[in-house]
Amino acid sequence: MTKKTYYITTPIYYPSANLHIGNTYTTVAADAIARFKRLIGYDVMFLVGTDEHGQKIQTIAEEKGVTPKAYVDEIVAGIQNLWEMMDISYDKFIRTTDDYHKKAVQKLFKQLYDQGDIYKGSYEGWYCTPCESFWTETQAVDGKCPDCGRPVEKAKEEAYFFKMSKYADRLIAYIESHPEFIQPESRKNEMLNNFLRPGLQDLCVSRTTFNWGIPVEFDPGHVIYVWVDALSNYITALGYNGEDTSLYEKFWPADVHLIGKDILRFHTIYWPIMLMALELPLPKQVFGHGWLLVDGGVRMAKSRGNVVDPVVLVNHFGVDAVRYYLLHEIPFGSDGIFTSEIFIKKTNSDLANDLGNLLSRTVTMIEKYFDGVIPVPKDIADVDNELIEIALAAPGKVEKAIDELKIPEALDHVWALIRRTNKYIDETTPWILGKDDSQKGRLGTVLYNLAESLRMTSVLISAFLPTTSGKINAQLNVDKITWDSLSSFNGTSAGTKVNKGEVMFPRIDVEAKIEELNKLVEETRKAAQKPTMEPVKEEITIEDFEKIDMRVVKVLECLPMKKSKKLLKLKVDLGGEIRQVVSGIAQNYKPEDLIGKYVVLVANLKPVTLRGELSQGMIIAAATPDDSKLFAVSIPGELPTGSTVR
Repeated sequence: MTKKTYYITTPIYYPSANLHIGNTYTTVAADAIARFKRLIGYDVMFLVGTDEHGQKIQTIAEEKGVTPKAYVDEIVAGIQNLWEMMDISYDKFIRTTDDYHKKAVQKLFKQLYDQGDIYKGSYEGWYCTPCESFWTETQAVDGKCPDCGRPVEKAKEEAYFFKMSKYADRLIAYIESHPEFIQPESRKNEMLNNFLRPGLQDLCVSRTTFNWGIPVEFDPGHVIYVWVDALSNYITALGYNGEDTSLYEKFWPADVHLIGKDILRFHTIYWPIMLMALELPLPKQVFGHGWLLVDGGVRMAKSRGNVVDPVVLVNHFGVDAVRYYLLHEIPFGSDGIFTSEIFIKKTNSDLANDLGNLLSRTVTMIEKYFDGVIPVPKDIADVDNELIEIALAAPGKVEKAIDELKIPEALDHVWALIRRTNKYIDETTPWILGKDDSQKGRLGTVLYNLAESLRMTSVLISAFLPTTSGKINAQLNVDKITWDSLSSFNGTSAGTKVNKGEVMFPRIDVEAKIEELNKLVEETRKAAQKPTMEPVKEEITIEDFEKIDMRVVKVLECLPMKKSKKLLKLKVDLGGEIRQVVSGIAQNYKPEDLIGKYVVLVANLKPVTLRGELSQGMIIAAATPDDSKLFAVSIPGELPTGSTVR
């Protein structure tokens, strides 16, 4: 029998060294859904990745004196490490710098051009570099981007455009006839009333002012602009336009694109119109969840110094405590609030008190009264049947909630079983039964029921709290952890030896821990407001240092780089050899200030091309902690050019 398939995606993140708990929320939620679908028998494809092209990346890389690819490689490795730490079970990680993706996008772009959906023109308007978005005069608000609020710049360039307006009526009709396509409902109304019905402008889909992107094959001066490149990852990752299309044929259309509400327009207007033009099926659903807010309702941002680092939380509380808060305490589809106090109190009440204490008490009593061996159930009472009834009803309720993408509600159903099991202990008083040898059979039944309820709980939470589920299984030594095993209340094998382990969720001193976390938050705020020294890099040996060849050079010529505020193009004399070097020091030097100066050059650095110009080495410069000022290291007095700096 062929398995049912399920394809879920998260946005491919723009390379950033500052992923915070708000970004992490989307991926944790998608992971829980993907894990649950696998648990109940689906063949799942869960896609994550990174969107690595664009002007912003190229500019940052040039300022750092590295290639864009080297810059993103380091950051992508950090993102992958974060997903590993958060226990994200993705099936594929796509990078838009992957060769197969680039080739597929070029074919897609050419097809749209050949059929007349893309045409060549020129663009003049306002551009937001951080958002990679163009805006009209009326859309820009007081010279600022309507999405992020940062300043926009006037831009004019030759570009290719996609005929969005051609498909607008068709998309409106589709959205109105498929109410499930955009969720929650409020997001659908926003897209229809604010963007589609007022009329769509054609979309700029290529750029010529930078080259860090996928080249337009038939017009090499252009690179394919962000949204055609980025959004198409959802099909190129499956092999679309590639040699092997079996995954595409198996999994497309996606069951759900899970995204933040800030990128809803791109996923519910640009992306479906592209698919319509390609005559491909649309994703079944785009779900735009809310933001994670802090400080009484403010969105997290590094510039505000209010970001919550998931690494810090995991190091303090463990990965499953963080996952539980994100999955249970954030209303799915709406904005949620993060506070250290609520986080710690929920960890104490739900994880330490309800679940952790239940497991500890159960295993302790089995060890005390039955030498650590799970007893055989014998005498069944009405109170047992009530617990069993709730346990057997829980799987169906959880599955229904996940089908409706109601993750907090799904966890509510699991915790209803956990709390009922704790109440069952109070009702059956096993510590009293243990004092009466004639009640040994009844005591055995109670403890078996506790173990079985915990086994079922472990299966139910395995998609949400996988580490915790594994710890429960290890202590109860259970082996029936499949979804099918939840159909009856007898999956625990009597005679199994339990293995008491460490306390899963030790109780936290709320006041002390909040004080500790507040200090960390304050340090983050100060770091955002006041530049700090970069950490000293890893130690090197004298042999490593000797590989760096630094020479004295004389600046013979210096010119500003076109379309760059930070770069200068220098001609330098290296002992009679004339070299060209591109250096990011334009904001601190006028070109004429450098001519005739003696500076230090890393002479054996592999040449790179920056903004179309060859750079044969690197000028050594000192930077302020915030990189706002750069000063070339100069040599006082004359030294022969080519002299070694030791």
